[in-house]
Amino acid sequence: MVQKDLKLTDIIKQLLERRKYILGITFLTAIGTAIISLLLPVYYQASTLFYAASPDLASPEQIFGEANTTTRYYGTDSDRDRLFSIARSSVVTDFLIRKFDLYKRYDIDSTHVKAPYRVKEQLLDLYTVEKTKYDALELSVEDRDPQIAAEMANAARERINEEAQRLIRESQQKMLDTYQKAIEEQSAYLNALEDSLKLLRNTYGVYNTESQSEQLANQLASEKRQLSFDKARLKRYREIGGAPRDTIRYLQAAIAGREQSLREVENNLEKFSQGMSRIEMLETTYEEISDKLSELQTRKNQLQTALQSGFTALHIVETAQVPTIKSRPKRSILVIMASLAAFMFSVLGVLLYENYKDDFR
Repeated sequence: MVQKDLKLTDIIKQLLERRKYILGITFLTAIGTAIISLLLPVYYQASTLFYAASPDLASPEQIFGEANTTTRYYGTDSDRDRLFSIARSSVVTDFLIRKFDLYKRYDIDSTHVKAPYRVKEQLLDLYTVEKTKYDALELSVEDRDPQIAAEMANAARERINEEAQRLIRESQQKMLDTYQKAIEEQSAYLNALEDSLKLLRNTYGVYNTESQSEQLANQLASEKRQLSFDKARLKRYREIGGAPRDTIRYLQAAIAGREQSLREVENNLEKFSQGMSRIEMLETTYEEISDKLSELQTRKNQLQTALQSGFTALHIVETAQVPTIKSRPKRSILVIMASLAAFMFSVLGVLLYENYKDDFR
């Protein structure tokens, strides 16, 4: 093979000599590409734009104004990533396949063993979800029917919203079940405390610690005071003498009765004192558990209200509209690119042939 030094004038001369060949190939390629592009199916793309909503919108604290922080209406990166994951999941794609009968639409035999894989692969070629530079999510769907493209995009967005709501509601339901279990446990504990209080009150005769304590103290003081008075009268009658015997006997009987009554009051007071501390402790515990149970019930009711209330998991910026301009094929671009490629390769082919034709022979 002989090495040749080519000048620019030689190259131009060779190309001019083979210009018909070069232009012919380029022209035929352009015609062929135009014909092929006319046979390609036309697709229309519809897009919807939305932001992730903050889960705070479903929080009982935010709904009932008990939160200590300002309400966030837009979600964080984690919330946006959650929506993005849902959008790319089989939950949404399987929903679109069922709702729009994509086996039939994409002309795929649903009885074939690989049909589920093929229909999902075809859908994912036409279905895209991207994060924009402004932290929004843009969901796009292509279809030959512009109306169907718009309907699929909007349906996919709504399915994403429903699935995100379901995840939040499941978390709330688990919390609600926890509250319910805690309420049942505290109610059982409260019933046990109530039974214990009844038993202790019957045992020690304590029903109202404040009033009974004051009443017994007054009764004890009254009995002691009356006993001292009767004893003083009896002593006085004995000292002065001449008192009727019946009076002396009456005072002696009254003193014996007072002493018996005083012993009973002292016994009751001792019994009351023994049970009072235990009952007061149980009453304090009972009140604390009652307050806790009331708070749990309030939280449960608030959470149940939040669970049943409507909230959104995303904020719609733009719904998908029916496109009026096709997204592909870009016939003019295809023809231009194919023609440029044919021109370049034909030029290269001419140069190779002209400079190495002797070697080829």
